Amino acid sequence: MHALLIRRFGGPEVVEFAETSVPEPRAGEVLLKVEAASLNPVDYKIRGGKYPLVKDDKLPYVLGRDFCATVAHSDDPAWPAGTLVHGLLEIEHGSFAQYTVARADELVRVPGTIDRLVAAAVPLAGLTAWQGLFDHGGLQAGQRVLIHAGAGGVGHLAVQFAKARGAHVITTVSPDDVAFAHSLGADEVIDYKAERFENKLRDIDLVYDLIGDDTQERSWSVLKKGGTLVSTVQEPSREKAAAIGVRAMRYTAESKADQLREIDALIESGKVRPQIARQFAYGEAKAAFEALEHGHGSGKLVLDMAGVIASLPDPIYKPGD
Repeated sequence: MHALLIRRFGGPEVVEFAETSVPEPRAGEVLLKVEAASLNPVDYKIRGGKYPLVKDDKLPYVLGRDFCATVAHSDDPAWPAGTLVHGLLEIEHGSFAQYTVARADELVRVPGTIDRLVAAAVPLAGLTAWQGLFDHGGLQAGQRVLIHAGAGGVGHLAVQFAKARGAHVITTVSPDDVAFAHSLGADEVIDYKAERFENKLRDIDLVYDLIGDDTQERSWSVLKKGGTLVSTVQEPSREKAAAIGVRAMRYTAESKADQLREIDALIESGKVRPQIARQFAYGEAKAAFEALEHGHGSGKLVLDMAGVIASLPDPIYKPGD
């Protein structure tokens, strides 16, 4: 099959289009024909050898974590061939390919009202935001949450999830994204180039940190006693958290089908609107990586696999063969 993979770690030059074997599903797994996939920061971290779960023993490695796909083969009657699904792959498999393999218990049917490109954009970013806000942050209705980078792939979903839960949502964004953040429903939007959030905020229940470094350091002062700082990018100081009477943690998102179904329900209801910043054809994947690393506007980057993939020789039998 055709896939976008790496044989060594490095910069953009190590990403290549190549032929590789179709993955074989094991017990409890389903073979999927990929329709679309989205790019996430973890993809270039893996490419650069900076992701701890992907080392030399995993090479060559097919990139891509989340997907929208059609079931190609399954021994599970709950997932007949032709079913459109989406989800987040385990680290052993990649979605930037004609075919991939996923655990059956991690698949979610794509509702008929959700476009396949949107379905591909949601799993990793959506589950990251959901788990950060609710599982780790314990966010509840009426609480005040500060979301850093509220216009990005994870951030723009976090703003909408928090608002749907009934929280008072404050977010920091670039000047170009102020109007977009307001359109997501944020109660307060701070242009980080025009003002420093720590000079105007206090008594925050939850800081959701998608930036790290100096932004994380300046966030301690805005938390209320008993508040929480949750980060996706940098382990916060437990000593500092204890000294000022707050909780702090870093986490990595997990694949949870029940949560993805809840996210889909919010999208169907119109309470959440995933934003696709740009879409690329499969053959433009290298350009998509460049956009991912060097800024791409608000929302997610998506690879539309269907057009190019359909024109490639199919290594799997077709009906009627």
